[in-house]
Amino acid sequence: MSQRNTVVRSLHDLGLAAWFGGTLAGAVAVNGAAAEVTDRSQRLHVANAGWARWTPVNLAAIVAHLLGGAGLLLANKGRVATQQGVGAATAAKAALTISALGATAYGRALGKKLEQADGAAVEGGTDPAPETPADVAGAQQQLKVTQWLIPALTGGIAVLNSLEGEQQRPSQQLIAILAKPAQWFRAA
Repeated sequence: MSQRNTVVRSLHDLGLAAWFGGTLAGAVAVNGAAAEVTDRSQRLHVANAGWARWTPVNLAAIVAHLLGGAGLLLANKGRVATQQGVGAATAAKAALTISALGATAYGRALGKKLEQADGAAVEGGTDPAPETPADVAGAQQQLKVTQWLIPALTGGIAVLNSLEGEQQRPSQQLIAILAKPAQWFRAA
């Protein structure tokens, strides 16, 4: 692997690791810690403050992942077109990435709603109290799902990264590249 490809792969992988790990830590630690605050009217403030600190880092992680992914796609376009299984894995990874981006954007929009509700009594960052206003409770319930969906989607991307790593082994490349024309002849 060339030095350029190593840098691109590192951007891609480190960005994904931060995106996955940060959102998972936020769901577990930030929202969990907010639920421990004694004053229920301060719990949402604590969760919002934690997520607000994470947001710029998360954006940088996502940008690094996307730039690295674009660089890898450019560097491996021949393999994507000719090696059996690589195109399908790449398409699946793209679909998961688009879904994770959408879930992340939706989660941020929900977070902005909750920032506007600072001071509302809640049980935790994503858990409404009986007296929580209905619109805030609804945003919290949607965010409760979204906060777990993002690590699930980015975790799926990580699994596909592992598959793509195996597909890059020279023995796998040769077998898969030779198998593709053989399929064309069988279909003809």
